[in-house]
Amino acid sequence: MKNFLVTGSAGFIGFHTCLKILGQSKNVIGIDNFDNYYDIKLKKKRNNILKKNKNFTFIKVDINNQKKIKKIFDDNKIDVVIHLAAQAGVRYSVLFPEKYIKVNVLGFFNIINNSQKKSIKHFLYASTSSVYGNNVNYPLKESYPASHPTHIYAATKRSNELIAHSYSSLHNLPTTGLRFFTAYGPWGRPDMALFKFASNIINKKKIDIYNYGNHQRDFTYIDDVVECINRAIYKIPKKNNFFNPKYPDPKISDCPYQIINIGGNNPLRLNKFIKLIEDFIKIKSKKRFLPLQKADIIKTQSSISWCRKVLKYVPKIDAKQGIKFFLIWYCNYYKKKLKK
Repeated sequence: MKNFLVTGSAGFIGFHTCLKILGQSKNVIGIDNFDNYYDIKLKKKRNNILKKNKNFTFIKVDINNQKKIKKIFDDNKIDVVIHLAAQAGVRYSVLFPEKYIKVNVLGFFNIINNSQKKSIKHFLYASTSSVYGNNVNYPLKESYPASHPTHIYAATKRSNELIAHSYSSLHNLPTTGLRFFTAYGPWGRPDMALFKFASNIINKKKIDIYNYGNHQRDFTYIDDVVECINRAIYKIPKKNNFFNPKYPDPKISDCPYQIINIGGNNPLRLNKFIKLIEDFIKIKSKKRFLPLQKADIIKTQSSISWCRKVLKYVPKIDAKQGIKFFLIWYCNYYKKKLKK
C-alpha cells in the first residue's frame, strides 16, 4: 500500500499523520477546507510544511461536496483512506449541533461511500473517547457499550462507528475506528486546554478552570497517537472467528470491523496539568474557578490492553515530557521568551 488519502490533512492529527506517512516515502493526497472553527493561519502553515514534500498533493475541498469528492476518488489510485476531517469541540456542539450533523455524519458518509465504491483496502477514521458518555467503569474498554452519549459531538462520532460497521457488513469494507483520548502536542488546536492555558498564562491572563479543577483527562501525546495510526494502517481487520452473536463484543464483529482506544491509561487531574505548565514556564497562573459545564465529562481513562494486543504498542511520552515539548514549540511559534 503506497497511496493514501488523508482527510483533514491541515488539522492537528491530520498534519502529523501526513508527516509520518510521507516520511515512509508513500504518496499522500491531503484534503481540507480550512474551516474557520479556529485560526486558519495555523492550518495553512501546517499545510505549507506538507506541500514541501514531493509526494504530497493537496486539494482544497469540503468533504460534503459530492461531485468533487467523487472526482478525487475517480482520478486517483487510493489504497488507504484515513478520515480525520470533522467538526471538533464538545462545548461548541451544544451551541451549533447542525454543523456536527452536516460535517460528521453527512461528510463521513460521503467519504466512506466513495471508499466502498472504489474497493479501498482499509478505511480508518477518527472516533473519540467521548462516545463512552456517562460510563464510569474505568479504565474504559472497547468492549463496553457506547450507547449513552452526553453531547451531539459524541453522538455523531458514535454514528460513524455504526455506519462503518454497516459498510463492513454489507460490502466487506475493512474499517478501523480509532477512539482518541485527548491528543495534544506541537501544532495543536487553539481550542484545546493546553493551548488555551499556555497562551493565557504566558500573556498574564486568567484561565478558566471548569469543575473547579477536578476534571481528569487521559492526555495522549501526538507522537504516540500517530504511531498508533501508522500501525493500525497495516492491521487490516478481518472477520473475527471468535465473535459470538449471542454475546456481541462491540470492538469486533463477524465482518472486517474493529474499534481501538488510542490513550495512555494514565489520567491526570486538571490542577496537576496546570501545575506542570506553570513549573516549566515559571509563571503562576491567575485562575477563575467555574462549575461543571453542560456536556462535560468529568474523567476519561483508556484501557490499553486491546491496543497493546492489536498494535503491539503503548504510549511512551508522559505528560511532563509532552507538555514541555508543546511549550517549546508554542514559544518558538509565537516568539515568546521564557524565564531561565
